[in-house]
Amino acid sequence: MSADDVARATAALFERLREDKLTLVTAESCTGGLIAAAITALPGSSQVLERGYVTYSNAAKETDLGVSPSILREKGAVSADTARAMAQGALDRSRADLAVSVTGIAGPSGGTDEKPVGLVYFAAARREGRILQREMRFGDLGRGEIRRRSVLNAVTLLTKLLDMD
Repeated sequence: MSADDVARATAALFERLREDKLTLVTAESCTGGLIAAAITALPGSSQVLERGYVTYSNAAKETDLGVSPSILREKGAVSADTARAMAQGALDRSRADLAVSVTGIAGPSGGTDEKPVGLVYFAAARREGRILQREMRFGDLGRGEIRRRSVLNAVTLLTKLLDMD
């Protein structure tokens, strides 16, 4: 998977959002804003990107997105529940039509047997309530590759959510 794959998928999503007059909010942890950066690399991105949150710490997830401390305590920052709460919180705190969130372990450290390096959770949500989630276990491919694949998976999940119409 290359940077060109990410750019092509992002451009296709961008055109779809623009044609449908939909806006997006991102809630990113392990990608550190790379999803928003991929979108803002395209001319006219202000038509589709409403805002982006980079909530790397648990405190930021709580204060900026409203992720429940109990979810973070019981499930952890890297969990399906946290990804879902991040996406919902981003929608609640924005005017966007759709949200995408990502939280995971990009490495090289931080992994455990239960939650290894390369484990990433995604959620894509629409304002009317539809939500899709995905868990990926990329393996220890290196920090850059895990983050690049995470951006592509987030874009793909958003596209799948749009295809449900």
